Amino acid sequence: MNFVLDTSVTMRWCFGDGSPSDREYARKVLDALEGTSAIVPVTWGLEVANVIARTETRGLWPKTRSEQFLEMLSHTDIKVDEDTYARALSDTLELARRHKLSAYDASYLELALRLEISLATLDENLLKAAKKAGVKKFV
Repeated sequence: MNFVLDTSVTMRWCFGDGSPSDREYARKVLDALEGTSAIVPVTWGLEVANVIARTETRGLWPKTRSEQFLEMLSHTDIKVDEDTYARALSDTLELARRHKLSAYDASYLELALRLEISLATLDENLLKAAKKAGVKKFV
C-alpha cells in the first residue's frame, strides 16, 4: 500500500467539482493509482455510497452516472483495511479527540499513522491534523 485515500479525493473523481487545484490534485492521485495502490478504512465505501445516494435523491446526479463512476472505481487498485474497526474505539477515537476531527476523518489519519504512509486528501482539517501528526500529503 503506497497511500491512504480519503473520500474527499474520491468524490472529486465522481463529480469533477471543486477548485481547479483540487481537481488537478485529484487527477494526479487517480493517475498515480495506475502504478501503485491505495488503502482505505472500512468506512470509505459507506461514505462514497452516502454521497452518491444523497446526490441522486436530490436529483443532482442520475443513477446511470453513478453506475459509470462505480464501474470506474472497480478497476482501481483500492484495498480495504480490515483493522480499522478494531481501532475505532481506541486509537481513532483518541485522534478524533486530539485533533477535533470526526471519527470518520480520524480513521484515515489513524490508518496513515499505523502504516507509516502518506495521505491523499483535500479535507483542510484532516490535512492540518495530518501535518501535526507527522503524516505527509500524498503526491
